[in-house]
Amino acid sequence: MSFLQRIFGAATRSDRSGETETVRRIAARLERLPQPRARHLAAFAYVLARVANSDLRISETETDAMLALVREHAGLSGEEAALAVEIAKSQTRLLGGTENYVVTREFREISTREERMRLLHCLYAVAAADGTIASAESAEIAKIAEELGFLREEALALRAPWRDKLSEFQALPKKSS
Repeated sequence: MSFLQRIFGAATRSDRSGETETVRRIAARLERLPQPRARHLAAFAYVLARVANSDLRISETETDAMLALVREHAGLSGEEAALAVEIAKSQTRLLGGTENYVVTREFREISTREERMRLLHCLYAVAAADGTIASAESAEIAKIAEELGFLREEALALRAPWRDKLSEFQALPKKSS
């Protein structure tokens, strides 16, 4: 059974297909964290990976951004952050569409409003890691914001600092002074 399924209490799977030995080894290391912290971390990292994978590819720059954010916001060591990010990336690729809403809803239930706002900021940071927030990434973040309980106006206000990174605005002609 996957790390996220154990953390979130999902039904057990009878087969272990699709789960690599690496994921099991990483999951075993993170299971030493206290349950509430592990759940929060798993959901946080998964939602970051969800945005990174919105174009069906997680780049090295997005991975580096996720590592830095997980370390900073979860207070983990470099090794713990790397383990969490690898699990999240693997699970996002493996379970993607079927788990996206469930995990995001779980994060909403176990986090404060401030933590959800911080997560949205982190999602934009991951999406902008390569210098541009693609339309697919922006749309995925908007969907996540809604799932986290933010009104459209609130989500747009949280997006405002990232406006210059949005691909639709980068394509506009620059005004000359």
